[in-house]
Amino acid sequence: WNTSRSKKNDFNRKYIFSLIQFYHEPNKWLFGGIFQVVKRFDDWAKTGVGYELELIDLHKELIGRLIIDFYRKPGLRGRAFLLENHYKDFTVSEILKKPFDGINFPGYENINIDFPELETVYKFQKNDWKGALENVKGVYVIVDKSNGKKYVGSAYGDFGIWSRWAVYISTGHGFNDELTRLISKNGIEYARQNFRFCLLEYRSMKVDDNIIINRESFWKETLLTRGEFGYNKN
Repeated sequence: WNTSRSKKNDFNRKYIFSLIQFYHEPNKWLFGGIFQVVKRFDDWAKTGVGYELELIDLHKELIGRLIIDFYRKPGLRGRAFLLENHYKDFTVSEILKKPFDGINFPGYENINIDFPELETVYKFQKNDWKGALENVKGVYVIVDKSNGKKYVGSAYGDFGIWSRWAVYISTGHGFNDELTRLISKNGIEYARQNFRFCLLEYRSMKVDDNIIINRESFWKETLLTRGEFGYNKN
């Protein structure tokens, strides 16, 4: 996100003060560092890269540890804001002992996780998540929070849930037809803003693949994801 550019030149200053919404608590933001804009690229429309950024040392030790309390007023949307317009409303909520590395595995029945949270889990290769998900097949649903549409998918064969979801983290769409069209048009940022993952069913890797496929079909029919309510084509 910090190198992409829209028609608006978002990063038109020398420094960027980076905050990440701390999804566990409302109005909490995790400090992501201070970056210097080293270079701006004129061919950003072709390459998708608008800036070259460099992390500076100032407050580097607080990255992933400093949690700021800030209420973002209704209607205040976007990814870049003038710091001086909001800085006075910042208060220090907490300084973690070590950098935040994602939520702990909540149990198979309680997986209901937004894309950015899942992205963090994969970034840090959290052992509790990886150990649990790489050894099970299953059926899952991806909910698009912007419109309520759903996509039901499955993981079977030699690939567990962990491997299957890794593809979504790297692409945003997992190479599913309708999701691919959606992300190709709007970019992976759409997935980060709108997609939520939930594990519907899980089975041992020894279970016959046809059982998983049949359960996937059951959930597609139950949630009506093949029609106007979803992103499944078949």
